[in-house]
Amino acid sequence: MNALAAFSLDGKVALVTGGSRGLGRAMAQALGEAGAAVAVSARTREAADAAAAELRALGIRSYGVKLEVTDVDDVERAVAAVSDEFGPIDVLLNNAGIGVSGAAFDLADSEWRDVMATNVDGLWHVSRAVGRRMKERGGGAIVNVGSMSAEIVNRPRWQAPYLASKAAVHQLTKALAAEWAPHGIRVNAMAPGYFLTEMSPVDQPEYREWCVEPAAMKRYGMPAELGPVAVFLASDASSFMTGSIVTVDGGYTLF
Repeated sequence: MNALAAFSLDGKVALVTGGSRGLGRAMAQALGEAGAAVAVSARTREAADAAAAELRALGIRSYGVKLEVTDVDDVERAVAAVSDEFGPIDVLLNNAGIGVSGAAFDLADSEWRDVMATNVDGLWHVSRAVGRRMKERGGGAIVNVGSMSAEIVNRPRWQAPYLASKAAVHQLTKALAAEWAPHGIRVNAMAPGYFLTEMSPVDQPEYREWCVEPAAMKRYGMPAELGPVAVFLASDASSFMTGSIVTVDGGYTLF
């Protein structure tokens, strides 16, 4: 196969959870630019539809779908809706996630449960719903968004539930990769470092000491820089990879 052709997603259908803004929106665009028809989900129909309209304006076939990843029935409904709109899902990018900050003694139990329900249970629900369909068709690619926070303790804010959830994402990626490889399903994850998004204003001076200076490259990432990594893991360019965690952090975790 031609090396550049291996990155093509022409004729593929992708679902990006949490794809209406930030890293999810950037990765959805990258998958579309590589040729995929892209469904983007959000917790509100308005946000999903707005993101899909933006992608269509760029010439990308896109569909917005309301999805609450913590609700098994809603997951099944949304996956069926995407399949009805575009056909069977070839690529699942599990990006939906939340985080809370606060000292462990101060956080409410409900905050812990909310983070785990979205970041871990949600990924589990969507992966199984799409994975069952991939198994029936003979394969597919699942890309999970973990974090370098699975390996380090972020500063200056404490955020134990988020760190624990992302460590679970990494291990769940490996578990599903091992179990589903015989079905032709590849499961990999990326571990982003600090990227500038609405939820992560790492361009502010108070974050430089903690989020920029410790990185070997002495800068934060831009969302568009994560898109090509998503394309790589979703495409045949990574055809001999499964269970891998690809760190994209500007060298933050080297030290």
